[in-house]
Amino acid sequence: TGPQLNAQLEGWLSQVQSTKRPARAIIAPHAGYTYCGSCAAHAYKQVDPNITRKIFILGPSHHVPLSRCALSSVDIYRTPLYDLRIDQKIYGELWKTGMFERMSLQTDEDEHSIEMHLPYTAKAMESHKDEFTIVPVLVGALSESKEQEFGKLFSKYLADPSNLFVVSSDFCHWGQRFRYSYYDESQGEIYRSIEHLDKMGMSIIEQLDPVSFSNYLKKYHNTICGRHPIGVLLNAINELQKNGMNMSFSFLNYAQSSQCRNWQDSSVSYAAGALMVH
Repeated sequence: TGPQLNAQLEGWLSQVQSTKRPARAIIAPHAGYTYCGSCAAHAYKQVDPNITRKIFILGPSHHVPLSRCALSSVDIYRTPLYDLRIDQKIYGELWKTGMFERMSLQTDEDEHSIEMHLPYTAKAMESHKDEFTIVPVLVGALSESKEQEFGKLFSKYLADPSNLFVVSSDFCHWGQRFRYSYYDESQGEIYRSIEHLDKMGMSIIEQLDPVSFSNYLKKYHNTICGRHPIGVLLNAINELQKNGMNMSFSFLNYAQSSQCRNWQDSSVSYAAGALMVH
């Protein structure tokens, strides 16, 4: 219910510091709130509702094979807090590029990678709830050159201080049910090896280098479900850095759904971070 969810979000946000406000972009998880709600709060606390007017939400596609990016076909996303309006003007600009397809209503309703960010977005922005729009983008399994193209396209939006990018991603999905069981024994218990692997990736993201991030993924195949949205963000940042913009990204929180100790266990990792423009 709305009031219940509202109280939960309030509780998590109240326990966190806003050290990286105003964030221009955040990376935050999209699992059930019981698992990652407190982690996500670390990212959403960095959002400044006083300056944010458009929120681009980039989420990976979990259910449909998609080689490009897709836009929603609806005008409004409902949340238990209040409705969020999709920015039809920006949608028009993106649509004109010919680089996007439309999500079917079914895909839109099935996909949780964007949906899980809507209540948090609503909560972070509630003091200005009639003054902003959202731009949901479903990101497909892009090639590196496509990540570059979309990065270039979104860089001009990222350059605007009144825009915020929310990049939806969990980190390592480990265990038999995810068909991923990388283990570096030198790290100790399995969950420590997972943390080491994730933090390696996180520090590469903090270096803001899309090529290093691609190489890391090729080497370890870490099951970071939002790797393509992250790739698009890194390429957009790269584009702006070439034009002399000074930015830094910091991760603020890391968590695991449970601690894996044997091959029967499984877990999903979560990380929250924020991009600042200096």
